[in-house]
Amino acid sequence: MEGNTRSVSEARLLSDRYRVDGLIGRGGMADVHAGHDTRLGRPVAIKLLRSDLARDPSFQSRFRREAQAVAALNHPNIVGIFDTGEERLVDAAGRTVSAPFIVMEYVTGHTVRQLITDQRLTIDIALRHADGVLAALQYSHDVGIVHRDIKPANVMVTDEGTVKVMDFGIARALEDTSATLTQTQAVLGTAAYLSPEQARGERVDARSDLYSAACLVYEMLTGRPPFQGDSAVSVAYQHVRELPPAASTVNPDVSPALDAVLGRALQKDRRDRFQDAGAFREALRATAGHDLGAGAGSGSHADSFATELLPRGTRRLAAAPTAGPNEAPATAALPRTAVPTPGATATPEPLVFGVGTNDDVHPETRARRRAWLITGIVALVLVLGAVAVYFTNILAARPAPPTTVAVPAVANLSQADASTALANADLRIRPERANSTTVKDGYAIRTEPGTGARVNPGTPVVLVISSGPASVALPENLAGRSADQVRDQLRQLGLDPVQTVFKNSATVSGGALIDTVPSLGKKVPAGSRVDLVVSTGKVTMPQLVGLTEAQAREQLAAADVALPVTVKAADNSVVKPGTVTGQSAPANGNVDQGSTVTITVARAPAQPTPSPSPSASGPGSGPSPTSSPSPSPTASSPSPSPTSSPRPSPTASSPSSPRR
Repeated sequence: MEGNTRSVSEARLLSDRYRVDGLIGRGGMADVHAGHDTRLGRPVAIKLLRSDLARDPSFQSRFRREAQAVAALNHPNIVGIFDTGEERLVDAAGRTVSAPFIVMEYVTGHTVRQLITDQRLTIDIALRHADGVLAALQYSHDVGIVHRDIKPANVMVTDEGTVKVMDFGIARALEDTSATLTQTQAVLGTAAYLSPEQARGERVDARSDLYSAACLVYEMLTGRPPFQGDSAVSVAYQHVRELPPAASTVNPDVSPALDAVLGRALQKDRRDRFQDAGAFREALRATAGHDLGAGAGSGSHADSFATELLPRGTRRLAAAPTAGPNEAPATAALPRTAVPTPGATATPEPLVFGVGTNDDVHPETRARRRAWLITGIVALVLVLGAVAVYFTNILAARPAPPTTVAVPAVANLSQADASTALANADLRIRPERANSTTVKDGYAIRTEPGTGARVNPGTPVVLVISSGPASVALPENLAGRSADQVRDQLRQLGLDPVQTVFKNSATVSGGALIDTVPSLGKKVPAGSRVDLVVSTGKVTMPQLVGLTEAQAREQLAAADVALPVTVKAADNSVVKPGTVTGQSAPANGNVDQGSTVTITVARAPAQPTPSPSPSASGPGSGPSPTSSPSPSPTASSPSPSPTSSPRPSPTASSPSSPRR
């Protein structure tokens, strides 16, 4: 169907029949509107590809694939499809785009995601809803459709209690699941509910849906998914490598039987899980110990599982042939047979033959009859004997069934010993190599067919020999990235980031990777442990006191410190000038990258300036260096006159006076 060209913003009537009303939901690639079928007068839900994606052929292809997938499904636990079509719209840029739409059953109720968030699920109700989901998957798998995105947001519970599985947006036919659908290198689906094979990008099948359904049941019982993480990559890694905690450790009301069922349903190897939805349903019913009520089929809470599951291949019943106007019915009712009342004695009716009694037969006639009877018996014995001899010869002539041999157990044997064991069992050997993290190089990993399989002598058997663990190079470009990013990338490479060691660095910002152990760039076996060396964002302050200023500057400029410096001089008469006597941060302590360090450098104290000596001092009376200058003659008392204090002349001195 195709409608007229309309503006995206206008209210519209799709295909001149379906009125588009208010928006009721929004997904990754489509908007869901409430609508009304004007021809049949019933409410509908209209899923319309978003106009910004309508120009992308890949989104149109996915949207049409959903319509084709769900249109083939007609089950009370699957949202029904009424009609599909395309509408030509004019987007905001004035371009005409063809937007496909799907007209679906309008369902009122709540998603399982809302019920989990509101804590409205008991164990009985959760098992009832799980049964409805598995009933829908059982039906879709029988017709060859894998959902591939089972999660709480894609399961609706109506107001009447009926479970409805929605959004087959990434469903695929079983025969077409060999292709790995990716979008920007990410596997389609939701990380918390991905099966291990989906996380690895492998081919999916019905058992992948059952793993996702088990994650859904786990969350309904415990209020949380089996695996949680900081990113989608870490959650997907856990689906592939780790075991979930038992549901009873989260919710003590979960029984050991339920733990066992979920443990099998969440196995990493799909061959170890339930092989079909019917087996999963039966296991959940057995843990409940009683009928679960509504969920599969009708919406009445009084319904139970009175209908027995038919074997696969007998669930589609052909219409009974109709008799023609002149024909008797192909199946006629048998006449009722009288059932004798207990205790009553039935009176047998006499049998009447059309011959008389022996008394009425002539003796010659009796003799002839006796002869014919003996002859017939003898002939019958001869015929039976001939038949017995014939079949005995046929059976004896048949060749004996060929003798088979069992494939011997050779795991963990050396290649020579494993080859010898297979040759002794009269089997041909076809060696192949494979990497292994658990079996040493040159030793047997397994055989194909496996140990114990019965095969004819001379059958080729693949002997898989270990090449040791695969080597993985630690990417050199991880340096400087955040620790969380590094852990995720190492897990994607199959490595195990175990321990984080923090180290000071002058160049790598806090929380970023400095190096790994083993070092970046080295090759290590797959699955190896790798330790992370992460920057603290700080540097270690060196010991500067006692160094010269030049030596202190050199220490602070070193590559592992790289701190700016300011110098403050201080008088110090004790240490040699130019020696560092103090630093603003203590030695061997941690300081932030780029912090400015202040150092104190010793400076010689200033010397006092001496006063000049007087120009007219008495003879021989020069001042001492430390005494104050002598007063000038004019500033003190007048010098004595020669007459007042006569000095003896040299000639007047006593002859006995010593010369000085």
